[in-house]
Amino acid sequence: MLPWKITMFCTLIVVSTASQNINFGSFIHSPIYGKGNGGEEQRELHRQKRQDVTLGISPVEYTIAVEISLPDSSLLETLRSYLKSLSFPISVNASDSAVNISSIDVTTVCSSDGPKGTTHCSCESGYEWPARACRAAPACPSAAPAAESCTCLAQRPPQGTYCQPQSAGFPFIYIIKMSVRLNKDFEDDLRNLSSSMFKRYKSDLEKAFTKGYKSLPGFRSVKVTGFRPGSIMVQYELTSAVNMPPESANTDAAEALDRSYKIVPTSFERSSMEVHGGTNISVSPDEIFEGDTVTMTCESNSSSGATWQFPETFSRGREILKNDTIDGKSTSTLKITNIKLEDAGYYRCSFMEWTHNVSVIHVAGTNITVSPIKIVPSEDVEIVCNGDTKELSCCTDRDMQFFTYYWKTNGAINISGTTTATHNCTKYLLQANESQCPADKSATKTDYTCELNTTNGARKHKVIGVTYYRVANVSISSGTNGKVSEGQRFCLSCNSDVSNFDSVTWQIQSGSSTKQVDSVWHTTNHSGPGAKSVLTVGSANLDWDGNYTCTFTQGFLNNSAHMQIDVFPLPLKEDIIRDPIKASIPCPGTQVLRCCTSKTGNYTVKFYVEQTPTFVQRERRGTGCYQHTVNFIETQCGSTERLLQVYCEFRNQIDGHVKSSPIFLKLLPAKKVACKSSEIGTGEDGAELTRPCMNETNHPVRGSITYKCKHNLWEIVRNSCLAVPVDDLLSSAESLVSSPEQQKNLPEFLRHLNHTVKQQQQSMKAVANLKAVVEILNMVSVVPVAAERATMENFLSTVDMVISSPPKTWKDFENGTSQLLASVEQFSDSLQPINSSIPSISYENLQLKGVVIDKSKVSGYDESFTFSKPSNLNGSVLINKANIQAGNSSSTIISVAYSTLGPIIPQHKEMDEFVVNGLVMTTLINASSTLSDDFRIIMTFTKDNKTLKNPRCVFWNFSFSEDGGGWDTTGCESTENGDNVTCSCNHLTSFSILMSPGNDPWDTLDYMSYIGVSISILSLVACIGIEFVVWKSVTKARISYMRHVCILNIVISLLIADIWFIVIAGMHDANTKMDQAWLCIAAAFFIQFFYLCVFFWMLALGLMVFYHLVFILHNASKTIMKALGFCLGYFCPLAISAITLSSTHPHYTRKRVCLLNWDESRALLALVIPAMIIVAVNVIVTIVVIAKIPRRSIGEKSINEEKSSLYRITKCIGVLTSLLGLTWLFGLATVIPGSPRAFHYLFTLFNAFQGLFILLLGILSDRKVREALWNKCSLSSWSSQHTKSTSQGMSAPMLSISSPFSKTLNNLFGKTGKYQVSSTEPASSSASESTSKVYSLLN
Repeated sequence: MLPWKITMFCTLIVVSTASQNINFGSFIHSPIYGKGNGGEEQRELHRQKRQDVTLGISPVEYTIAVEISLPDSSLLETLRSYLKSLSFPISVNASDSAVNISSIDVTTVCSSDGPKGTTHCSCESGYEWPARACRAAPACPSAAPAAESCTCLAQRPPQGTYCQPQSAGFPFIYIIKMSVRLNKDFEDDLRNLSSSMFKRYKSDLEKAFTKGYKSLPGFRSVKVTGFRPGSIMVQYELTSAVNMPPESANTDAAEALDRSYKIVPTSFERSSMEVHGGTNISVSPDEIFEGDTVTMTCESNSSSGATWQFPETFSRGREILKNDTIDGKSTSTLKITNIKLEDAGYYRCSFMEWTHNVSVIHVAGTNITVSPIKIVPSEDVEIVCNGDTKELSCCTDRDMQFFTYYWKTNGAINISGTTTATHNCTKYLLQANESQCPADKSATKTDYTCELNTTNGARKHKVIGVTYYRVANVSISSGTNGKVSEGQRFCLSCNSDVSNFDSVTWQIQSGSSTKQVDSVWHTTNHSGPGAKSVLTVGSANLDWDGNYTCTFTQGFLNNSAHMQIDVFPLPLKEDIIRDPIKASIPCPGTQVLRCCTSKTGNYTVKFYVEQTPTFVQRERRGTGCYQHTVNFIETQCGSTERLLQVYCEFRNQIDGHVKSSPIFLKLLPAKKVACKSSEIGTGEDGAELTRPCMNETNHPVRGSITYKCKHNLWEIVRNSCLAVPVDDLLSSAESLVSSPEQQKNLPEFLRHLNHTVKQQQQSMKAVANLKAVVEILNMVSVVPVAAERATMENFLSTVDMVISSPPKTWKDFENGTSQLLASVEQFSDSLQPINSSIPSISYENLQLKGVVIDKSKVSGYDESFTFSKPSNLNGSVLINKANIQAGNSSSTIISVAYSTLGPIIPQHKEMDEFVVNGLVMTTLINASSTLSDDFRIIMTFTKDNKTLKNPRCVFWNFSFSEDGGGWDTTGCESTENGDNVTCSCNHLTSFSILMSPGNDPWDTLDYMSYIGVSISILSLVACIGIEFVVWKSVTKARISYMRHVCILNIVISLLIADIWFIVIAGMHDANTKMDQAWLCIAAAFFIQFFYLCVFFWMLALGLMVFYHLVFILHNASKTIMKALGFCLGYFCPLAISAITLSSTHPHYTRKRVCLLNWDESRALLALVIPAMIIVAVNVIVTIVVIAKIPRRSIGEKSINEEKSSLYRITKCIGVLTSLLGLTWLFGLATVIPGSPRAFHYLFTLFNAFQGLFILLLGILSDRKVREALWNKCSLSSWSSQHTKSTSQGMSAPMLSISSPFSKTLNNLFGKTGKYQVSSTEPASSSASESTSKVYSLLN
């Protein structure tokens, strides 16, 4: 190893000094590796600033240490000879720089010799090892002992440490800074170190000055440092080994310079002199680490104070400077606390004195190298608490003797270890036992910190993570004793005493195969101090047979338990094929009964005939069928037909059993037998017989055939037999969804499904096969599956072919399209993206597109669909970025568009006139994402039929249970734009547009309802105001009083009910989410209560009319009538409403609107039944009243009397219809399917405007009310009296007992004549007033 000492000039550094961008501190280049002829060289460059710039721009002197590794030690002498032959200075070509090498010295030689490879590192003449290196490494055996320094070491010192010049006899260096003037104009090129003028001036001046000053004793060199204006002022430095007088050689220097430079000989001037030597500087500590406190002491014989200069990168504020002078000797101490890496560099202290007006600066400097404490920790470890041991270590590139070391712990489990050390590492040995690791702390991480400190304050640490794992005690338990029958539900509980786990897996070992149980079958949660995983199998099959392994995983540690579960064959109830299913048996006679299953096993089979079990054996042909022959003798036959139910029961060897569905047998007297066939059976004329389906090999398949006896022959009326391939698919699907590895097996099953459906395309015309395939799609759609293109294509291709089935087949398949839509939605929601993408799939009838939106970069969603068939239908889906809120994971948005689903999807009964007139598009967002409160999805549909009108945006509502789903407009708004319709909805599902040939009649009914109820509310308020004004005037008579009490309560109740109706309608139109909320329940309750109040007060009014028709001579007191009226009008409705709410909650209201529920609880009947009963009673009352009006008293009536009777009948009908609620009879017609639209208009018209009718016919038609209003409004007392007299005169005939209308009310069913009716009124009342009480009920 040959370190060289090289001194050079670098013009690049000078340029940087002029721009004030250079760092003059010391720095270390990264090692440079290269190969040469002499071997491998490893160069580490240490650059050291040797001078400070005081004036202008001056080059910088550096010392560079270079290590050269030589494979052959004989090359050392060759290299020495070569270096001695060099002539210095040596110019080196560098881009835009002037570089000179002034000297090369060999300082250190390290070699390895001897049989054991002993290392010796010795210093060349004039060099020695620094004291810190001598203390850190042993000296060579042959070397003389030294107190502080040494010249030979027995091992290689740390990297970057080399021999230094010997301090003894260190020569003095004098640097004299001078200047001289050239009598020439200054040019800017002299400021540029890289200009040709600068280089030429510098070279010519240095050669001339060297020639002029070299005769002086001790002369070493001369260097031009720069130029400045003032003519041209040349700044230069003279370096010598003695204090020489430069003035004696100034003339020689001037003469040596070319005359063209016009030097002024008398302008030589000395400015200052630096003296290097005689001033000592020491540094403590010898080895400096980042964070140390460093002390530098500078001593000089000068009596002046010291000035320190720092590297440019030094950050001030942490230094402490102290100057002392003792006995004329100056000492300056610089202390730097918490030294940093950037503080490294050249530090210089200077003492300045003045001699003959020239400053003499005594200078000493040293290069400070700050080393980081490099700690290389061992990797994080995992320890099992079963006596396992692990060793942690922290190593550094320096000897550990420089540091003190510590180990600290911080975590849930703090286990102490044993500390050891090597020359550059500290180690920590850990051992963990089970008792040291609590179960609830297993899999937790503890931080072990190793810290290295120096005595001078440097500190560094590293953290090593140690994860402790306790071996979990895992056990499996089951309530089945390890034996399960097929179809039986069973659970396995796997318990662990360790609660911290990464995952739980279940496996089933069956023979040589191992099945990984999908995660959908088991759930895991914390249970007390441990954890519990429960595997639940709803219906076992033979795939679940085997040895179960439950594994709790903690990091790398797996803890398992095992249990054997044996699954014994047993057919499911639906797998038992009965033959016959429904049949007639001639009595007396015999019938062969068979029960078959495709699942082979060791079964004991019983047939239960009239609850009597009979053991049977399997048929000899071994088809899995068991048969029993029943024989009915004549004593068991009766004269009438008799129905029997026969069951067959399968029982396996572990006593698991299942009973089949019943076989329905009808004992038929032999004389009634009309059809008889040995293959089909017997039956009377018109009877139906159902038998199972058989394939070509006489094996049963799913489905049945129903025969009907017509004209002594059996005819097939229904055939629901499945094609054999479809039946096999259905069985495979059932096995798949019950399989432990459903996710693994699903892709292959979908491939087989798609292939089979393609082959059985003609079979899809049969409703049974279509139902089976849709059922298969529905079953497998819930299985989570990776979004692989092949898997998606197989599923969607099957859907595409199913949609292509004939519309007639779909029409016979109830709820078929609803199930298909649900299957595709569920399949889309089950897709798991691969590489954050969803493949796009396109077929003739449907297309699927999807995106995965990263949670860190949420973007909008915009997809479009185009179908060329049947008629260039387009559609698009847009969800703005603001409407998507990603959850903890990415969001998956999938859209599916259907082009031909419209013709086969059924219409909801309320939208019979509307047809689907565009694509059907489904859009879903996965469950991990949430929708914003103001979420909107924008869809654009191209119209299929441009002639249709009235577009409505709808979604498929699966909650329409009575229809299996239907179109619903809730939450959607439509905008028509030419041939396109834009829909904006606040939720996600399947959407489309409905259009009709004309305007929407239901919109008209809505408008009628809103307008009518609003007018009714105003009319009812007017009624209350009028009653308040005329109350005293019209309620003097007892009957009139009760009439107005009933009317007023009807008005108030109807007003409150109408107000609540408007509130509910507004909530529904605003799509307020009130499902089962307290406000929704309250609204529905008050609607029911107040409408019932209306009806019961109408009943009270009707009964009062009837009472006064029948019981003419009987008068009840006002108090009793009021008590009965209020009890009937309010207590009964309250009781009915409260009972309804308590008995039907939480299904009291509908899901989509706050009205009484019908689908789940039939709560609506609690309003409909009382209302219809009351209306029926009031109809009877009305008929009785009307029937009596046209009856003759004595003799024939005149034409005027007939007209008067007709007028009174008409008026009576109008009054009674509005006050007794007869218009509600139209509601019965509206509930009849297919009823004319006219009934809907009439019902809406009469009942929405009921308040107006009550105002006109019940209030204002009363002459007493009109007179009272006129009296109140009259401005003249005379007018009031006159009106009163006129009123009495006009009313006398009408109120007399001889009045035809009074006769009608006072005579029931033909009684005529005059009656003196007793009265409870005051005696002053006349007879005519008494007989008008009944009439006052209607006027």
